[in-house]
Amino acid sequence: MSAEDRQSQLAREHKERQAKRAEQQKSTSKRNAVIGAVIAVVVVAGGLFAGVRLLGGDEKNVQAAATPEPSSTPSADPAATPEPSSTAPANTTCSYRKDTSGSPMKNVGRPPTKPNLKLKTMTITTNHGDVVIDLATAQAPCTVNSFAFLAKKHFFDNTKCHRLATPENSGLGLLQCGDPQAKADGKNPTDGQGSSGYVYDSENLGGMPYTRGTIAVAQAVDAVNQNGSQFWISLADETDQVEKAYTPFGVVSQGMEILDKIYKGGWITNPDDITGDGGSNAPKIPVIIKTVRLS
Repeated sequence: MSAEDRQSQLAREHKERQAKRAEQQKSTSKRNAVIGAVIAVVVVAGGLFAGVRLLGGDEKNVQAAATPEPSSTPSADPAATPEPSSTAPANTTCSYRKDTSGSPMKNVGRPPTKPNLKLKTMTITTNHGDVVIDLATAQAPCTVNSFAFLAKKHFFDNTKCHRLATPENSGLGLLQCGDPQAKADGKNPTDGQGSSGYVYDSENLGGMPYTRGTIAVAQAVDAVNQNGSQFWISLADETDQVEKAYTPFGVVSQGMEILDKIYKGGWITNPDDITGDGGSNAPKIPVIIKTVRLS
């Protein structure tokens, strides 16, 4: 099947699923439906439009520069991503609110309102080795503050990355983690719904591209300023088609080869995925986060 035929098939399947969800949403809360991911790929006259909504239920068309060709090899180097500024804002305070969505939670309290603006790196130790992130603390201080707090509370210890998206299954490439309840086996329909028990506002929207190596916070269905514990790392430049609604807070500086191996390993299609669009398609090569630390 050609890439164009595959995109057309995805579009038809998406429209069918969207019609079914519209009926279901009359009696069901959108938020409780999923913290998953809806990816719509729509072919229209004159070009390809990728309607993408990470961890969401509505789509907005974003014009792609060219049809993304399915590929197991990311196309860019994270070094090409602009480095975050080292100038931190003065007198920054953060606000964290109770998550009232009813999502499954691992509650470890809430972060302090005063962020540590000196944090520069986040190291994610996995069963495959370390992935090091250069943090954009100045642009996303409350986001970095949240991850620092959760890391100190060992929130991420022994959790599994539950979603692998590729240009073939979603029109973009990313690895998603941070759900403390995820089984990441390609069978659990609720993977992607877990949270930290609190939410906070978005930051740095549009401040960094979602190209290969960028890390950003995942957000819930139709949500605005509802960030939590889940995050995704871009594995391909196709991800930059995503609507700029997700807080980017750093760039991978070491360990990209680990992520490349996971990316090339492919995914397990979850037939019971409650989003209907691959929000719980797990990586074939299991990714277990042993610990996270910020410094």
